[in-house]
Amino acid sequence: MKHASARFFLLSLAFWASACQSPPPPFQEEPLPEVYLLVLGIAQDAGFPQADCEKDCCRAAWADAAQRRRVVCLGLVDRPAGKTWLFEATPDFKDQLRRLQTHAPTATHPLDGIFLTHAHMGHYTGLLHLGFEAMNARRVPVYVLPRMKRYLETNGPWSQLVDFQNVALHELRADSTLQLSEHLRITPFRVPHRDEFSETAGFRIEGPNRSALFIPDIDKWEKWERDIRRLVRENDLAFLDGTFFANGEIPNRDMSQIPHPFIEESLKHFQDLPPDVKRGIHFIHFNHTNPLLQADSPERGQLLEQGYPIVQEGQVFGL
Repeated sequence: MKHASARFFLLSLAFWASACQSPPPPFQEEPLPEVYLLVLGIAQDAGFPQADCEKDCCRAAWADAAQRRRVVCLGLVDRPAGKTWLFEATPDFKDQLRRLQTHAPTATHPLDGIFLTHAHMGHYTGLLHLGFEAMNARRVPVYVLPRMKRYLETNGPWSQLVDFQNVALHELRADSTLQLSEHLRITPFRVPHRDEFSETAGFRIEGPNRSALFIPDIDKWEKWERDIRRLVRENDLAFLDGTFFANGEIPNRDMSQIPHPFIEESLKHFQDLPPDVKRGIHFIHFNHTNPLLQADSPERGQLLEQGYPIVQEGQVFGL
């Protein structure tokens, strides 16, 4: 056990020496679980700080790289099988892949697959790093729902990834479970969202001991035919759309045109849930204006006071 702990400590030091964009995770589990999720990003599609943002919310992050946050992404590691996967291919793909590889140095490289939710900027454009001009990867499995598959096959530059066999597209069926490894099962499902180019998926990730929901984007809980309160009760962990904390957060834009469940709305929605269920709910996909990105904001205190954790990049969740 001492040798395993020392090895993990040295790997952690190596990573932080090469990529100092966020502080060491305060909730790291040691030793690492056999099967686990690794939080690789928590920000909305454009990251934090956002391009051309000179507002108070971004100014400190421009000055201090440790305050920056990458685009929402989860890594999935099956240590007994020596396999790793990503949920989302973001604009921060190369840093997130590197961090996943550092975490699981004995796993198959570059990846055993990528699961995509939908065709919005922050969730799939990192696929370009697999292409001819970059990694020139060989048939990396990319798991997608049918409309997303057609979009990638018939629109450049994504179609070149298919033609050059940098990726191998695997079509998923909503609500049909995929046995990913001996220890892992993945079930995609549809959620309502702005589906200009593709449908939008969420995922249930089942490990040997625990299960997790991954829903980084949805319009409103009320627009979904499923009861999110029942779903979070049925799963141990839930990574849920927390793009905006409250209405009016972007004063110069009509926020009805970018619908998401405001965290204030979700808190009311979940207020009657028992404390142990609330502890499993983690809001993610924070817009640069979201006060939860500010360490001393009253909103962070409010969330903690109501029994919800605040997710951190680098955090590990055993499955």
